[in-house]
Amino acid sequence: MAAAAVSEPWPELELAERERRRELLLTGPGLEERVRAAGGRLPPRLFTLPLLHYLEVSGCGSLRAPGPGLAQGLPQLHSLVLRRNALGPGLSPELGPLLALRVLDLSGNALEALPPGQGLGPAEPPGLPQLQSLNLSGNRLRELPADLARCAPRLQSLNLTGNCLDAFPAALFSPGALPLLSELAAADNCLRELSPDIAHLASLKTLDLSNNQLSEIPAELADCPKLKEVNFRGNKLRDKRLEKMVSGCQTKSILEYLRVGGRGCGRGSGRGKGRAEGAEKEDGGKKRRERKQRRESGEGEEEATDAARLLLRVLHVSENPSPLTVRVSPEVRDVRPYIVGAVVRGMDLRPGNALKRFLTSQTRLHEDLCGKRTAATIATHDLRALRGPLLYATQPPQDLKIVPLGRKEAKAKELVRQLQLEAEEQRKQKKRQSVSGLHRYLHLLDGKENYPCLMDADGDVISFPPITNSEKTKIKKTTSDLFLEVTSATSLQICKDVMDTLILKMAEMNKYTSENKEEGSLSDTEADAVSGQLSDPQVNPGAGKDGQSPLVVEQVRVVDLEGSLKVVYPSKADLAAAPPHVTVLR
Repeated sequence: MAAAAVSEPWPELELAERERRRELLLTGPGLEERVRAAGGRLPPRLFTLPLLHYLEVSGCGSLRAPGPGLAQGLPQLHSLVLRRNALGPGLSPELGPLLALRVLDLSGNALEALPPGQGLGPAEPPGLPQLQSLNLSGNRLRELPADLARCAPRLQSLNLTGNCLDAFPAALFSPGALPLLSELAAADNCLRELSPDIAHLASLKTLDLSNNQLSEIPAELADCPKLKEVNFRGNKLRDKRLEKMVSGCQTKSILEYLRVGGRGCGRGSGRGKGRAEGAEKEDGGKKRRERKQRRESGEGEEEATDAARLLLRVLHVSENPSPLTVRVSPEVRDVRPYIVGAVVRGMDLRPGNALKRFLTSQTRLHEDLCGKRTAATIATHDLRALRGPLLYATQPPQDLKIVPLGRKEAKAKELVRQLQLEAEEQRKQKKRQSVSGLHRYLHLLDGKENYPCLMDADGDVISFPPITNSEKTKIKKTTSDLFLEVTSATSLQICKDVMDTLILKMAEMNKYTSENKEEGSLSDTEADAVSGQLSDPQVNPGAGKDGQSPLVVEQVRVVDLEGSLKVVYPSKADLAAAPPHVTVLR
């Protein structure tokens, strides 16, 4: 085996050595055989390139261990990306010490545990003293190293999504253990309890513990001074009011509920259980009484009117003379099987920055709830620019044609290749350790023989998830009626959860737009397009004398090629967890 490893050619390593490269990417079908010939490890010659700052080895099912010599041979390594390989069940020998490493991505492997000697690196002295981002998502981890905080004391982002964890090690939340940690993602695990000591994470901004087995949320979570975003969807909480809130309310409302002592959100119990202290409950009751008095005296009239204005009307398929339908080809089952659609009418994107706010909210959903598009992808279309029924199918990369947003028509294979080149060039120019923007999602298509796409009745591809939608259905300021699409390779429920959140967010934005009349900034072309639409009742359906404009959400059926129903959205169970200030009319 050793002789085979020596004789196996590695032209990428020769080129990197000759050109004194600081970045190296190993991927592709030929990699599989060469790594297998090297005994399931990386070739020793790789560890004779001491100038490397960035190393990525992706999509290699025969890579079971990095191999000895990595830490000694690559002392200047800043980023190590070993995703979608077969690493596991441990890492022997340990990866560290890697004293300059800032980014470590081990996602999509088969890791089960990272004990000392088979893990990330030593704790004393720290094996990864400069590490800022650690991605362990999509593995089989049953527990975390107890000394993780000591091994990587400067950690800022920790992604544990999609493992088998039932608890966090106590040392992770010890006072001062991880003073810089701002992002903690551990969705889709088996976590049963969240320690109140999480309040010691003084820099925590984003927490995602969705789809676990939590029954309670400690009130101490509200003591995290910088916390801005939380996600506890998919947990069966004992406090049913809180369970509804985490499905529809903003983080601020959830934290306030915990702070004033919601049911089952105890403080000082050591385990985050029980009720709030008497003083805090009394304070919460006092605030509620004051709000009631203000409403009775007329001071809360404006607040009540605002809440009443935030309406969603659901139009059932049977009430719709021309409902939109999505037909699904069976081939998508092996690529990206889940899709949910909805039509929303009545959005007002004309004033000021309304369109920008809408697109920004979509980007944030992609970053957070969609797990940077790994869990799900959103596409929004101008309904008037497409013709149904729609077809969700697959095509070979060399055949799939689309006019991407802001680009000329291209085949998917050429588009992906061009984006990969742009990503690499952009990273070099900006001296980044990893790619950004759209380019981060390209790896989701690696190894796919066919690509998913959504086509309209004209045969035009209007969506190529998770990469882009088409210029044909691009959202503009003049758009008032939209078709929304959410696709996923993970689950149908994540599609519905994302769609719920998106529609509720659209309702809030429409309310904000109606209450904050901004100066319009339409171009001449857009103004001409709008001029003929203002009197059209479809632009603001249901608008009343007081300017009240409920959004209308039309059900969209997803069926197979024989017409059998697969899913309809929104069903009675969807949008059920809308926050109190949103009224859903069915």
